[in-house]
Amino acid sequence: MQLDFHYYATYCAAIIAGYTHDESLDIAYSAQFVDECTRTLLGKLGGPLAAATTQMKSELMDAGIDPISLQDITRIWASFHFLPGDLYAKRDGCTKKYLHKYRLICNTNGELLKDTVELARGKSLQAAGIAMHVLADTWAHRYFAGTPSYAINNTNNYFFEIIPDGNGFTEREIRFNNNPASADDPDRGVYTASMRQVNENTIMNLGHGRAGHFPDYSYARYRYLPAWGQYAEVVKDNPSDYLHAFCQMIYALKSLRDENGSFETDRYEVNDILPYRYEIRDILVKRQTDACAEWKALAERLSGHEVEDFSISKYQSGYRLADQERKDDTFLGRFFVAALAQKSMVTNRIYSSGNRLAGVSIDYDEKGFRGIRDFRLLLERRSEAEDE
Repeated sequence: MQLDFHYYATYCAAIIAGYTHDESLDIAYSAQFVDECTRTLLGKLGGPLAAATTQMKSELMDAGIDPISLQDITRIWASFHFLPGDLYAKRDGCTKKYLHKYRLICNTNGELLKDTVELARGKSLQAAGIAMHVLADTWAHRYFAGTPSYAINNTNNYFFEIIPDGNGFTEREIRFNNNPASADDPDRGVYTASMRQVNENTIMNLGHGRAGHFPDYSYARYRYLPAWGQYAEVVKDNPSDYLHAFCQMIYALKSLRDENGSFETDRYEVNDILPYRYEIRDILVKRQTDACAEWKALAERLSGHEVEDFSISKYQSGYRLADQERKDDTFLGRFFVAALAQKSMVTNRIYSSGNRLAGVSIDYDEKGFRGIRDFRLLLERRSEAEDE
């Protein structure tokens, strides 16, 4: 998904869920900031580098394919963008190495989604925003894995868009090019994607890189042959999936308003959107690569407030200029702590399943702190909470 959904649509979901304008802005900003928080930015801010929630193209191009580098990539992309649907999925006739990658395929309504939402309960609005980003991406990124893998993420030339045509649909073969400077062209059915490389672990085979940004567009309906499915056809209906994502965000945000509540998977607040269902449907099916204007217009009608455009620099000076002991209580400080918690939780779940693709996870309670010093923030925060 993109800025239009992660920022403006998330704001709409928060307003419908009962949050104030300011609270909804904080949640929406945090949801979008997941796509902005790179190590390069953290380095400029003096923030904890382990709190990175995404990677710039230049960072990925500089990354190695050694086990440590691949684990680092997987921790980021599996934790925030391609949440695994079933860490114990069964697959006959495959190697253990392949099975571990297969189990990282993103899907909706898995146990890790419940864990992600529950992790945000009673925490900051930034934590809620991060959870909404992860939740939304399970719908857009389902069937792709957040680890570099040709055997899992590759597609082939059999890739057809299903386009509404009156009362029915027509199909058109999608053409992918490898020029990163070219813009996607929905009218011609031409999209930019990563180059085909049979090297199993190249970053060209990370996530849905082989299908470019096409899976991120809400209007996209398509059928294709994923490598993990032994090139058997899969059909994806983004307008339906994005509507499910929106209704599930409303339910999840409602749930988080109750500190004693409980999030259940596969639940959607469909009734809450009935007054706006046709407008939302029209936004989702419109063939465009940027729906910010439409979602923003709806957001402002829902709240009666002007919704400011997202600005990556908005909270940076507040964090950078804060005293060291107060940085964690700034807007970005709370985001970084929540990001560390999410990454730590997902890494632990993957490691506990017997899968080492995201690296090793230490049980703090049993063995004490061993690992990246940035994660001491989590222990300090937990200790403070226990003392209150």
